[in-house]
Amino acid sequence: MHGWTSWVAIGDSFTEGMSDEGPDGHFVGWADRLAAMMAEQSPGFQYANLALRGKMLQEIIDEQVPIAVRTRPDLVTLCGGGNDLITPGRDADNVAALFEEAVIELRAAGCTVVMFTGPDPQVQPLLRRVRGKVAIYNGHLHAIAERHGAILVDLWSMKVLHDRRSWCDDRLHFSSDGHRRIALRVAEALSVRTDDDWREPLPPEEPKPWLHSRQADLAWTTTHLIPWIRRQIMGESMGDGLAPKHRELRPYRESRPYRGDDHAANV
Repeated sequence: MHGWTSWVAIGDSFTEGMSDEGPDGHFVGWADRLAAMMAEQSPGFQYANLALRGKMLQEIIDEQVPIAVRTRPDLVTLCGGGNDLITPGRDADNVAALFEEAVIELRAAGCTVVMFTGPDPQVQPLLRRVRGKVAIYNGHLHAIAERHGAILVDLWSMKVLHDRRSWCDDRLHFSSDGHRRIALRVAEALSVRTDDDWREPLPPEEPKPWLHSRQADLAWTTTHLIPWIRRQIMGESMGDGLAPKHRELRPYRESRPYRGDDHAANV
Protein backbone atom coordinates (compact mmCIF):
# COMPACT_ATOMS: atom_id res chain seq x y z
CA MET A 1 0.00 0.00 0.00
CA HIS A 2 1.36 3.40 -1.00
CA GLY A 3 -0.97 5.52 1.16
CA TRP A 4 -2.39 7.76 -1.58
CA THR A 5 -6.18 7.67 -2.00
CA SER A 6 -6.81 10.28 -4.73
CA TRP A 7 -4.84 12.06 -7.43
CA VAL A 8 -5.61 14.87 -9.86
CA ALA A 9 -3.08 15.30 -12.67
CA ILE A 10 -3.00 18.74 -14.28
CA GLY A 11 -0.88 20.18 -17.07
CA ASP A 12 -0.32 20.05 -20.81
CA SER A 13 0.58 17.41 -23.41
CA PHE A 14 3.28 15.91 -21.18
CA THR A 15 0.70 14.83 -18.60
CA GLU A 16 -2.00 14.09 -21.18
CA GLY A 17 0.37 11.46 -22.57
CA MET A 18 1.38 12.53 -26.07
CA SER A 19 2.63 10.57 -27.99
CA ASP A 20 2.20 7.31 -26.08
CA GLU A 21 -0.67 5.84 -28.07
CA GLY A 22 -2.62 2.93 -26.60
CA PRO A 23 -4.35 0.10 -28.50
CA ASP A 24 -7.66 2.03 -28.55
CA GLY A 25 -6.04 5.05 -30.20
CA HIS A 26 -6.09 7.22 -27.07
CA PHE A 27 -2.90 8.56 -25.53
CA VAL A 28 -1.81 6.76 -22.36
CA GLY A 29 1.26 8.54 -20.99
CA TRP A 30 3.20 8.39 -17.74
CA ALA A 31 0.26 9.57 -15.60
CA ASP A 32 -2.21 6.90 -16.72
CA ARG A 33 0.54 4.28 -16.44
CA LEU A 34 1.29 5.36 -12.87
CA ALA A 35 -2.40 5.54 -11.96
CA ALA A 36 -2.78 1.92 -13.03
CA MET A 37 0.09 0.91 -10.71
CA MET A 38 -1.37 2.88 -7.82
CA ALA A 39 -4.89 1.49 -8.30
CA GLU A 40 -3.58 -2.06 -8.35
CA GLN A 41 -2.00 -1.54 -4.93
CA SER A 42 -4.88 0.46 -3.42
CA PRO A 43 -8.47 -0.62 -4.20
CA GLY A 44 -10.77 2.38 -4.55
CA PHE A 45 -7.93 4.71 -5.56
CA GLN A 46 -9.39 7.74 -7.35
CA TYR A 47 -7.87 9.48 -10.35
CA ALA A 48 -8.53 12.37 -12.71
CA ASN A 49 -6.35 13.67 -15.53
CA LEU A 50 -7.28 17.20 -16.60
CA ALA A 51 -4.18 17.81 -18.72
CA LEU A 52 -4.60 18.89 -22.31
CA ARG A 53 -2.13 19.38 -25.14
CA GLY A 54 -1.10 22.89 -26.10
CA LYS A 55 -2.10 24.53 -22.83
CA MET A 56 -0.15 27.57 -21.70
CA LEU A 57 0.53 27.92 -17.98
CA GLN A 58 -2.10 30.62 -17.47
CA GLU A 59 -4.72 28.37 -19.07
CA ILE A 60 -3.73 25.51 -16.75
CA ILE A 61 -4.11 27.82 -13.76
CA ASP A 62 -7.45 29.21 -14.93
CA GLU A 63 -9.04 25.96 -16.12
CA GLN A 64 -7.50 23.09 -14.15
CA VAL A 65 -6.15 24.34 -10.82
CA PRO A 66 -9.62 25.43 -9.54
CA ILE A 67 -10.96 21.91 -10.14
CA ALA A 68 -8.09 20.39 -8.15
CA VAL A 69 -8.63 22.93 -5.34
CA ARG A 70 -12.35 22.18 -5.24
CA THR A 71 -11.98 18.38 -5.19
CA ARG A 72 -9.05 18.44 -2.70
CA PRO A 73 -7.32 15.16 -3.60
CA ASP A 74 -4.43 13.82 -1.55
CA LEU A 75 -2.11 14.37 -4.49
CA VAL A 76 -1.81 16.84 -7.36
CA THR A 77 0.83 16.61 -10.06
CA LEU A 78 1.51 19.94 -11.74
CA CYS A 79 3.61 20.35 -14.84
CA GLY A 80 3.34 23.43 -17.03
CA GLY A 81 5.29 26.27 -18.59
CA GLY A 82 6.97 24.30 -21.33
CA ASN A 83 4.74 25.75 -24.05
CA ASP A 84 5.40 29.21 -22.63
CA LEU A 85 9.18 28.75 -22.73
CA ILE A 86 9.30 27.71 -26.39
CA THR A 87 7.17 30.71 -27.36
CA PRO A 88 9.38 33.63 -28.46
CA GLY A 89 9.41 36.55 -26.05
CA ARG A 90 8.30 34.69 -22.93
CA ASP A 91 10.50 35.22 -19.87
CA ALA A 92 11.41 32.24 -17.67
CA ASP A 93 11.33 34.37 -14.49
CA ASN A 94 7.78 35.51 -15.15
CA VAL A 95 6.60 31.99 -16.01
CA ALA A 96 8.13 30.70 -12.76
CA ALA A 97 6.38 33.40 -10.72
CA LEU A 98 3.08 32.34 -12.23
CA PHE A 99 3.83 28.70 -11.49
CA GLU A 100 4.56 29.50 -7.84
CA GLU A 101 1.13 31.09 -7.44
CA ALA A 102 -0.47 27.80 -8.52
CA VAL A 103 1.65 25.80 -6.07
CA ILE A 104 0.69 28.13 -3.22
CA GLU A 105 -3.00 27.73 -4.02
CA LEU A 106 -2.80 23.94 -4.22
CA ARG A 107 -0.80 23.65 -1.00
CA ALA A 108 -3.32 25.90 0.77
CA ALA A 109 -6.02 23.40 -0.24
CA GLY A 110 -4.10 20.70 1.61
CA CYS A 111 -2.83 18.84 -1.45
CA THR A 112 0.59 17.27 -1.72
CA VAL A 113 2.06 18.75 -4.90
CA VAL A 114 4.45 16.97 -7.26
CA MET A 115 6.37 19.20 -9.68
CA PHE A 116 8.67 18.40 -12.61
CA THR A 117 11.74 20.11 -13.95
CA GLY A 118 12.01 20.34 -17.69
CA PRO A 119 14.13 17.62 -19.33
CA ASP A 120 17.48 18.52 -20.86
CA PRO A 121 16.57 19.37 -24.50
CA GLN A 122 20.12 19.18 -25.84
CA VAL A 123 19.37 16.17 -28.08
CA GLN A 124 16.54 17.95 -29.91
CA PRO A 125 17.22 20.54 -32.66
CA LEU A 126 14.22 22.78 -31.88
CA LEU A 127 14.15 22.54 -28.12
CA ARG A 128 17.86 22.99 -27.53
CA ARG A 129 17.49 26.59 -28.71
CA VAL A 130 15.68 27.29 -25.43
CA ARG A 131 17.98 25.17 -23.27
CA GLY A 132 19.16 28.21 -21.31
CA LYS A 133 15.59 29.29 -20.55
CA VAL A 134 14.72 25.75 -19.42
CA ALA A 135 17.75 25.72 -17.10
CA ILE A 136 16.74 29.06 -15.54
CA TYR A 137 13.17 27.85 -15.14
CA ASN A 138 14.39 24.62 -13.52
CA GLY A 139 16.40 26.63 -11.01
CA HIS A 140 13.23 28.46 -10.04
CA LEU A 141 11.32 25.19 -9.73
CA HIS A 142 13.89 23.78 -7.31
CA ALA A 143 13.49 26.89 -5.16
CA ILE A 144 9.67 26.80 -5.35
CA ALA A 145 9.57 23.16 -4.28
CA GLU A 146 11.82 23.90 -1.32
CA ARG A 147 9.86 26.97 -0.23
CA HIS A 148 6.47 25.24 -0.30
CA GLY A 149 7.25 21.65 0.62
CA ALA A 150 6.48 20.19 -2.81
CA ILE A 151 7.96 17.00 -4.25
CA LEU A 152 10.22 17.69 -7.23
CA VAL A 153 10.85 15.08 -9.91
CA ASP A 154 14.03 16.05 -11.75
CA LEU A 155 13.63 15.05 -15.40
CA TRP A 156 16.81 16.93 -16.36
CA SER A 157 18.90 14.43 -14.39
CA MET A 158 17.34 11.35 -16.02
CA LYS A 159 20.09 10.20 -18.38
CA VAL A 160 17.75 7.83 -20.22
CA LEU A 161 15.87 10.92 -21.44
CA HIS A 162 19.08 12.21 -23.03
CA ASP A 163 18.69 9.46 -25.64
CA ARG A 164 16.62 10.36 -28.72
CA ARG A 165 14.84 7.02 -28.47
CA SER A 166 13.10 8.35 -25.37
CA TRP A 167 11.45 10.98 -27.60
CA CYS A 168 8.88 10.52 -30.34
CA ASP A 169 9.20 11.57 -33.97
CA ASP A 170 7.91 15.11 -33.41
CA ARG A 171 10.96 15.79 -31.15
CA LEU A 172 8.73 17.58 -28.65
CA HIS A 173 7.06 14.71 -26.78
CA PHE A 174 8.24 11.48 -25.21
CA SER A 175 8.05 8.03 -26.73
CA SER A 176 6.16 5.19 -25.05
CA ASP A 177 9.35 4.04 -23.35
CA GLY A 178 10.08 7.59 -22.23
CA HIS A 179 6.64 7.80 -20.62
CA ARG A 180 7.10 4.38 -19.04
CA ARG A 181 10.36 5.42 -17.42
CA ILE A 182 8.93 8.71 -16.19
CA ALA A 183 6.04 6.82 -14.59
CA LEU A 184 8.57 4.63 -12.78
CA ARG A 185 10.55 7.70 -11.69
CA VAL A 186 7.45 9.37 -10.21
CA ALA A 187 6.45 6.09 -8.55
CA GLU A 188 9.82 6.06 -6.83
CA ALA A 189 9.28 9.62 -5.56
CA LEU A 190 5.86 8.64 -4.18
CA SER A 191 6.99 5.33 -2.64
CA VAL A 192 4.80 3.33 -5.02
CA ARG A 193 6.13 -0.20 -5.43
CA THR A 194 7.29 -1.15 -8.94
CA ASP A 195 8.95 -4.17 -10.49
CA ASP A 196 11.07 -2.23 -13.00
CA ASP A 197 13.83 0.36 -12.70
CA TRP A 198 13.72 3.58 -14.73
CA ARG A 199 17.54 3.66 -14.71
CA GLU A 200 17.88 0.52 -16.85
CA PRO A 201 20.17 1.48 -19.78
CA LEU A 202 18.82 1.42 -23.31
CA PRO A 203 20.43 -1.15 -25.61
CA PRO A 204 23.26 0.12 -27.87
CA GLU A 205 21.97 2.08 -30.83
CA GLU A 206 23.04 1.18 -34.35
CA PRO A 207 24.85 4.06 -36.11
CA LYS A 208 22.73 5.86 -38.71
CA PRO A 209 24.18 7.15 -41.97
CA TRP A 210 24.37 10.93 -42.37
CA LEU A 211 22.00 10.82 -45.35
CA HIS A 212 19.37 9.00 -43.31
CA SER A 213 19.62 11.65 -40.60
CA ARG A 214 19.34 14.43 -43.19
CA GLN A 215 16.22 12.87 -44.67
CA ALA A 216 14.73 12.51 -41.18
CA ASP A 217 15.39 16.21 -40.48
CA LEU A 218 13.65 17.24 -43.71
CA ALA A 219 10.68 15.00 -42.97
CA TRP A 220 10.43 16.39 -39.45
CA THR A 221 10.53 19.98 -40.73
CA THR A 222 7.64 19.34 -43.12
CA THR A 223 5.54 17.19 -40.81
CA HIS A 224 6.05 18.89 -37.45
CA LEU A 225 8.02 22.16 -37.48
CA ILE A 226 6.12 24.04 -40.18
CA PRO A 227 2.68 23.17 -38.69
CA TRP A 228 3.96 24.24 -35.25
CA ILE A 229 5.11 27.62 -36.64
CA ARG A 230 1.75 28.06 -38.35
CA ARG A 231 -0.14 27.42 -35.10
CA GLN A 232 2.07 29.95 -33.30
CA ILE A 233 1.34 32.60 -35.94
CA MET A 234 -2.40 31.89 -35.97
CA GLY A 235 -2.69 31.69 -32.17
CA GLU A 236 -4.03 28.14 -32.41
CA SER A 237 -3.47 25.17 -30.09
CA MET A 238 -3.40 21.42 -30.66
CA GLY A 239 -5.93 21.17 -27.84
CA ASP A 240 -8.55 23.43 -29.41
CA GLY A 241 -11.94 21.71 -29.33
CA LEU A 242 -10.76 18.87 -27.08
CA ALA A 243 -11.62 17.98 -23.49
CA PRO A 244 -9.54 16.19 -20.83
CA LYS A 245 -9.64 12.42 -21.08
CA HIS A 246 -10.29 11.71 -17.36
CA ARG A 247 -12.06 14.87 -16.22
CA GLU A 248 -13.79 13.57 -13.08
CA LEU A 249 -12.18 12.31 -9.90
CA ARG A 250 -13.46 8.75 -9.65
CA PRO A 251 -12.19 5.23 -8.86
CA TYR A 252 -9.54 4.44 -11.43
CA ARG A 253 -11.25 1.29 -12.69
CA GLU A 254 -14.34 3.35 -13.55
CA SER A 255 -12.34 6.00 -15.37
CA ARG A 256 -12.37 6.06 -19.14
CA PRO A 257 -11.08 8.37 -21.86
CA TYR A 258 -13.74 10.74 -23.13
CA ARG A 259 -14.76 10.30 -26.75
CA GLY A 260 -15.26 12.93 -29.41
CA ASP A 261 -18.96 13.31 -28.63
CA ASP A 262 -18.03 14.34 -25.06
CA HIS A 263 -15.95 17.33 -26.11
CA ALA A 264 -18.78 19.83 -25.92
CA ALA A 265 -19.59 19.05 -22.31
CA ASN A 266 -18.38 21.27 -19.50
CA VAL A 267 -15.46 20.20 -17.34
